[in-house]
Amino acid sequence: MCGIVGLFLKDKSLEPKLGAMLTDMLITMTDRGPDSAGIAVYGDGSGSTGKLTIQSDAAAGVFDGLDNHLSEILDAAVAIKVKDTHAVLELPVDKIEPARAALAEMPGNIRVMSVGDIIEIYKEVGLPKDVAARFDLAQMSGSHGIGHTRMATESAVTTMGAHPFNTGPDQCLVHNGSLSNHNSLRRKLRREGVRIETENDSEVAAAYLTWKMQNGATLGEALEDSLDDLDGFFTFVVGTKDGFGVVRDPIACKPAVMAETDAYVAFGSEYRALVNLPNIDDARVWEPEPATVYFWNH
Repeated sequence: MCGIVGLFLKDKSLEPKLGAMLTDMLITMTDRGPDSAGIAVYGDGSGSTGKLTIQSDAAAGVFDGLDNHLSEILDAAVAIKVKDTHAVLELPVDKIEPARAALAEMPGNIRVMSVGDIIEIYKEVGLPKDVAARFDLAQMSGSHGIGHTRMATESAVTTMGAHPFNTGPDQCLVHNGSLSNHNSLRRKLRREGVRIETENDSEVAAAYLTWKMQNGATLGEALEDSLDDLDGFFTFVVGTKDGFGVVRDPIACKPAVMAETDAYVAFGSEYRALVNLPNIDDARVWEPEPATVYFWNH
């Protein structure tokens, strides 16, 4: 049992409040997932640079001077924004992969949380309210975002095991459910060159969507194909650079509710995650249908 929340803003005037609204939704789902929590926010990007969100348990020592060190290695400008155990590196897009390789060789067990032009992912072990406070999530702005509160069932409670999972540029996924064919699919995807960091079944789902899109599928087509290729029960909420998607398996035993107004589209594992959203009383509220893909984009 886990909790999922998502918010896609149509009204740009709400963007400064995205983090606050998602934080409230996330904390409401605490009893569905007290082990760890995470959030992905799609904010601003310059177009010429990309973002690399990283994490280290020894952040205080590791992140000090890291921007200058990477700048020398890459021969490029690198900016850093530190938030507790995480940091966002901003650097030229063509330097992102060399930066990942350099970080992997550095001390401090630096781990990559997300890669893309505008995405930032923050996730840690702990109660959602504590995770949100550590990263000051309520102050973040953006056009859309998704979050997750985890109750671990099939893998260890770790930072890397927390959701969201990012396996492709500006793409991420949160999941409530369990996949039975993730081990065989993980081996296949790794042979195809898709990077998978953990043994978590949810990361395999994210990697599957990345692989499908790398081979020409749209997100909607990839989600449609997942209904045939992924065995088990699941509710997925997926974020991309300009969009937000939802799909449930054909049995749809995991709870889900959606709401839409002229200002936003919202998702919650339960309706109580949505009750504090603006004008929720005027929203169209429904339960997503089984085996049906829902998608919105800017």
